[in-house]
Amino acid sequence: MVGVETLRRVLKEVTSDVSSARERDPAARGIGTLEILTGWAGVQALLAHRLAHALWESEVPLVPRAIAYTSRAITGVEIHPAATIGSDFFIDHGSGVVIGETAEIGDRVTLYQGVTLGGTGFARGKRHPTLDDDVTVGSGAKLLGPLTIGRNAKVGANTVVIQDVPPQTTVVGNPGHPVRVEGRPVEGPDTDWIHLPDPIAEAMKEMSERIAELERRLAEATGEKAKPAEVTELRPKKGPSSAGG
Repeated sequence: MVGVETLRRVLKEVTSDVSSARERDPAARGIGTLEILTGWAGVQALLAHRLAHALWESEVPLVPRAIAYTSRAITGVEIHPAATIGSDFFIDHGSGVVIGETAEIGDRVTLYQGVTLGGTGFARGKRHPTLDDDVTVGSGAKLLGPLTIGRNAKVGANTVVIQDVPPQTTVVGNPGHPVRVEGRPVEGPDTDWIHLPDPIAEAMKEMSERIAELERRLAEATGEKAKPAEVTELRPKKGPSSAGG
């Protein structure tokens, strides 16, 4: 059965979860704890999971799944009672988030709406992702299979990840391509998705440059004057950060 120490642990986890919501969601700053608990679906889903997971570990039948089912119906967030979640976890907006049975989530992880930590195939055992500490996963991203997302990694919005991501790496695209943000490691739950590099645009730019070089060499070999091509330069998006920076 659930003991006093388990209840204390759950209370401590919930307190840190509320603090994380206040720190990472600008809309929650200056908001009281009671209002966050009653108005933030991601926090509500996590509160329900903390209780369901404690009951699951104590081998209480039926009740953990009932709590998870009720939480999904109310919040739109589905978390299997067996999933392991660390401290200071935050789900922003929450709707559509799915966290599978064998998923493991470290400390200070942030997920945005529509994220799936899903499995592949029908085999039992470890089949869902592992997220190390300080990972951020953007809206609509799908992480599939028993892969590992390294510490301080960032997964861009709508990215599909099917293999391991090294620490301090950003992945974008479908399937996910490892990239760096302006050559610097990613630190903390940064919400600036505007300035992510685009590997497809970079590849097209490189191809365009190579074609221009080939045309120049061909013109020199034939003695004809190369016609200037109309090329639109691919530049990184400029402007203010969506995170307010």
